[in-house]
Amino acid sequence: MKKINVSDFTLKVATEQDLSLTFRERLAIAEKLDALLLDAIELPALTCSKESEVIYRTIASSVKNATIKIPVGKDTDGVEFAFNCIKKAKKPCLQVIMPVSTVQMEYFHHLKSPAMLVKIEELIKSAKNFCETVEFVAQDAFRAEEGFIEQCAVAAFNAGASMMTFSDEAGEALPEDYENMVKKIKSSCDIKVYAQPSNALSMAAACAVKAISAGADGVKTSVVGEYLSLKVLSDILRAKKFSFDADCTVDSTNVKTVSDIIDGITAESSVSDEEVKFEGNIASNVSLKELSSIIKQLGYELSDTDLGKVYEEFKKVTAKKEVIDTKELEAVIASTAMQVPSTYHLINYVVNSGNIIPATANITLEKNGEKFTGVSTGDGPIDAAFHAIEQVVGHHYELDDFQVHAVTKGRNAVGSSIIRLRADGKLYPGNGVSTDIVGACIRAYINALNKIVHEEN
Repeated sequence: MKKINVSDFTLKVATEQDLSLTFRERLAIAEKLDALLLDAIELPALTCSKESEVIYRTIASSVKNATIKIPVGKDTDGVEFAFNCIKKAKKPCLQVIMPVSTVQMEYFHHLKSPAMLVKIEELIKSAKNFCETVEFVAQDAFRAEEGFIEQCAVAAFNAGASMMTFSDEAGEALPEDYENMVKKIKSSCDIKVYAQPSNALSMAAACAVKAISAGADGVKTSVVGEYLSLKVLSDILRAKKFSFDADCTVDSTNVKTVSDIIDGITAESSVSDEEVKFEGNIASNVSLKELSSIIKQLGYELSDTDLGKVYEEFKKVTAKKEVIDTKELEAVIASTAMQVPSTYHLINYVVNSGNIIPATANITLEKNGEKFTGVSTGDGPIDAAFHAIEQVVGHHYELDDFQVHAVTKGRNAVGSSIIRLRADGKLYPGNGVSTDIVGACIRAYINALNKIVHEEN
């Protein structure tokens, strides 16, 4: 009967979800998982803090049965540091985690396929200098170009990786896709293959079954998040091990109890003591930490510097009134936080619209002394203007929110526009002011766009 290896990454998911786990809670989760006789427990990527280093060293020393896996980071400089954190583990493993889809390779690493293969080989060889067991994790595997996943598998295997995991960050793969992926990798080289199913479509269990049936050597689980549940996998293998001719070493009799305990730990940590639940109004007496919690709930991720600027402006605004609403707070964020040098400058714009003609916009922007013009139509003058800007920059950003306010009264009132663009899951606010409301919207969009470009560069 074939043994299916089970690797759990609950601690990784808890970190990704910003759960405020204490040192003791993280250690407790690792020890509870280890008691279930899992094959491996995966740690989150290292931060620069001394605290995370101490936590990982402690977990590595405390786990008695499972392999301890840790990511090495994006370059060879982080390999030795990562290994030092888990070198006292009974069974250490270094993970090289890299995206393999074109969009993620170019966006996160600015690398094409050939350069990514070189990068994978370089990191795995470096990891092999410190640790006998190295794993390659192919992120966003189901959106890789045809044939590239097999090239990655061969490159990883030849460089010394003993196992490879493929995952579905987009959450769109179906069970038959997992079956095909396992077969592709298995036919390319003799590397052990792990599947990391997403449950975004509520089919993680079906995907795992197809992967196992196709010959996968292992499956990855998590007690929290939209992934394959450890309990579900345990139940499947217990009920169907003779049909699959496969089983795992997980202590199935205690999986539910341990899962419930971990659920309880993470549930308590998901709401911090400082979190403020608000119903649209924010009182003037909220603390800095409380305001930070509200801002996060609105979807913004601010640096400590920007948070300080927003809080200072918030106190000035609330000195004149006891409460403000979320729209007013967002205006403060847009006008105060994330102010960056302008990459794109507005030179001029011409917008035409009417009830018998389609709205058109002609916009000229300047970048690095060079002028670029975009011309587009749209569902109204503002929509046409936004499309013209996108034509200039060559990229479409999701418009998360769009607001227009009158700053002054009368026929010559000054209009203020607040724009929120979403890029890579993060919100970027922008604001613009003009007596021409279309101009205010254009300026707000460019303000938000410049913040995105600045951070990408």
